Amino acid sequence: MQNDFKRKVTIDALQHLSTYKAIIGIVLFSAVAVVFLFWLLYFKEAADHTFAWVAHLPAVNATLNSLATILLVGGFYQIKKRDFDRHMQFMIGSFLMSTLFLVSYVIYHNFVGHTPFPGQGFIRPVYFFILITHIILSVAVVPMILGSFYFAFAGKFDVHRKLSKLTFPVWLYVSVTGVVIYFILNAYV
Repeated sequence: MQNDFKRKVTIDALQHLSTYKAIIGIVLFSAVAVVFLFWLLYFKEAADHTFAWVAHLPAVNATLNSLATILLVGGFYQIKKRDFDRHMQFMIGSFLMSTLFLVSYVIYHNFVGHTPFPGQGFIRPVYFFILITHIILSVAVVPMILGSFYFAFAGKFDVHRKLSKLTFPVWLYVSVTGVVIYFILNAYV
């Protein structure tokens, strides 16, 4: 059954792409994305004009992160059952939710800019601990996710399995803490 699945999901172009070139491409893409987000958050001025719907994007982002979390857990459950087809469906779904989150996040911060945390007292260090670990791991998880998908679609399941054992908990943490950050920030804004 795994061989049938391997033939079904393997993309010939990726199978023939050298791992070195794929990793270089993934790292470069990830680095450009991180630099762009850093610029967007900390250097670009907020837009002069915004739309009413932009104010709803943080809730949309939290929903997308929640859906990504549910799909990640579903994908984990399916791989434990060795249902490779369902596992792939869940993981692609989670990837799509995370991608939509990123697009929505970029749109929101393009209009609003950086969102400072106004909370004081005990919650402040808790919030910043969660935020800082979320940011660091979200930077790390992008190439991990792309690498996991590359190795799966290239039919290199041994490497995919090893990398995914690291990718899954990091991706799950980033998705869950994204929702937690939304609720903490929303309670004080």
